[in-house]
Amino acid sequence: MSMLIWLAPLAGVISIVFAGILAANVLKRDQGDDKMKEIAAAVQDGAMAYLNKQYTVIAIVGVILAVIIAVVPGLGWKLAVGFIVGALLSAGAGYLGMNVAVRANVRTAAAAKKSLKDALDVAFKGGSVTGLSVVGMSMLGVSLMYIIFGDVHQVIGFGFGASLISLFARIGGGIYTKAADVGADIVGKVVNNLVEDDVRNPATIADNVGDNVGDCAGMGADLFETYAVTLLASMLIGAAVWLKNQKDNFIPTYSHRTFSETTADMPMDTNYVLFPLMLGAVAIIASIIAVFCVRLGKDKKIMKAMYIGVAVAAVICAIAFAGITFAIFHDLKFYWVTLVGIVITVLMVVVTEYYTGSNYRPVQEIAKASQTGAGTNVISGLSFGFESTIIPVIIIICGIIAAFKLGGGTFDNPMIGLYAIAIAAVAMLSTTGMIVALDSYGPITDNAGGIAEMSGQDPAVREVTDELDAVGNTTKAVTKGYAIGSAALGALALFSDFQSSANLEDSLKLAISNPAVLVGLLIGGLLPFAFTSVTMRAVSKAAQSVIVEVERQVKELGILEGKNRPEYGKCVSIVTSAALKEMIVPGLMAVLVPIFVGVIFGNVALAGTLIGIIVVGLMLAMMLNNAGGAWDNAKKVIETDGLYGGKHSEAHKAAVVGDTVGDPTKDTSGPGLNALIKVVNMISILFLPLFMLVNSGSGLLGL
Repeated sequence: MSMLIWLAPLAGVISIVFAGILAANVLKRDQGDDKMKEIAAAVQDGAMAYLNKQYTVIAIVGVILAVIIAVVPGLGWKLAVGFIVGALLSAGAGYLGMNVAVRANVRTAAAAKKSLKDALDVAFKGGSVTGLSVVGMSMLGVSLMYIIFGDVHQVIGFGFGASLISLFARIGGGIYTKAADVGADIVGKVVNNLVEDDVRNPATIADNVGDNVGDCAGMGADLFETYAVTLLASMLIGAAVWLKNQKDNFIPTYSHRTFSETTADMPMDTNYVLFPLMLGAVAIIASIIAVFCVRLGKDKKIMKAMYIGVAVAAVICAIAFAGITFAIFHDLKFYWVTLVGIVITVLMVVVTEYYTGSNYRPVQEIAKASQTGAGTNVISGLSFGFESTIIPVIIIICGIIAAFKLGGGTFDNPMIGLYAIAIAAVAMLSTTGMIVALDSYGPITDNAGGIAEMSGQDPAVREVTDELDAVGNTTKAVTKGYAIGSAALGALALFSDFQSSANLEDSLKLAISNPAVLVGLLIGGLLPFAFTSVTMRAVSKAAQSVIVEVERQVKELGILEGKNRPEYGKCVSIVTSAALKEMIVPGLMAVLVPIFVGVIFGNVALAGTLIGIIVVGLMLAMMLNNAGGAWDNAKKVIETDGLYGGKHSEAHKAAVVGDTVGDPTKDTSGPGLNALIKVVNMISILFLPLFMLVNSGSGLLGL
């Protein structure tokens, strides 16, 4: 059994190798003419320059936190090392994926000259580099840290490192991409009646750069963290289950060991800890196989081709998980739990596509509402955004209950049921490699369309890239919905570990009568709103600066008449500075609030904070994501289908306004809440030893 654990890092290495093979395949493709290369180079330079500056800022914060972790009593150098490794691998996955994405865009545009099939092949394989890099590096890091340290609690530092990168990458990338997008749309489409990616619009390069730093590097870091943290959470609860079994039964299964209250004495091959790693290893192989199953059929339905790939990964996992479960536990109890996780994934994808897809009622009604102005468009989008939380929450509730019961959980002995919920979350993430590939496909095709437009390609080329991009809008929305659902289950697993580690089970059973819990609930419920406020305002301020700069160039340089070449670099510089500056406050908010609550109010209040942020953050994130996706596609259907007057009509201008409102909700604040929820949980677990030193965990106020 002990040799099985090496399958996890091996699967990680295989995934990274295949990512390299796909990258080499993409990079050898034709790049098109010199004009296409010139535009693509500007996007590459802007994207890599921003990412380098962003990582420099994060590195400063990271070094400070690593030193604090190393010196705080109860933490130590192992957690600090894990923190550094987690941050480096998360950054590396995003860096590698975006590096390929900003090179796949021009190759996709060049392939669009040949056929839709060739363009899809380049774009999806480019996106798959990010997907396989994310799951490969995440699995490699978690498993090796566990093998090296031999104590699952020492791997928490790795999860926090991944969380930190995810938080700042999501916030910074989101502010960058949406400030550029909103600025480009308002001053281009609304004010000057320009088409998407018009070469005369100075904000277009910044907009195309933003697609990559937000949806590629940002989402890659987000799901890297979700994958790593969910694996870690299930391993932590698995360790707690093993310790409880040892304490209840005290059967010397491992006669050469003595039982203690720490996982440092736990055997490396403990089934409950090994199981999630084996599920992840099998899922990685399934994703690699599925990548090569995405092929355009005779019906030329792009979304169908991609969903076939996701379905192949899910089916392979559903079959293989049975063998893994029986081999480790000698029964199939937890196999049914893994199926619950896979079913949740399918249902979340279906619901998200319904609320954000162009062919369904929400988007169609928002587009229709645009006929009477921007006000009715926005009201309609908000309405469907709020409605879109209902079914996903019901799905998650049913999934939690089903996993808890199938896992054998009871009110008197909930730990095994909580472990089952964590396993369902791991199974839900079994298709992560494919899901990240779908997301990274989006900015590649979006950029390809921009390059085709700005380089003056034949309209037929733009038609192909528009067809790819229309699907990309939906895949990005579906990916975010998937990330939100998986984040919710992962955060519940993290909360369960915090509750167990802090010995709060009895305290929380009487939570409604405990003022500390009520205080924590209010703080936890408030934090997502405060976070959303700060990030939305950051996008607005940066977008205003972009609009002012573009209007200056229109007046002073005569760029619309072709008198001078637009100064693209000015807009890139504006959004770069704004993103790096504005990401600090919401980032610190996520780091400092749980520490403040734990030190001042104590562990019981902090537990309430975690519950509050999970519940409120989950629903707010879903609402923001789905409303934004619906607004985006409502604009697209008016543009591409010619509804209600088509481009440049009053309905189109109203839809553009709705889209600009939705841009920061779906690409900045909504996804940022995913990272916020998990960062707060990770910090609470990581700094628990510190909180225990303050009045025995009751905080300075002794609540």
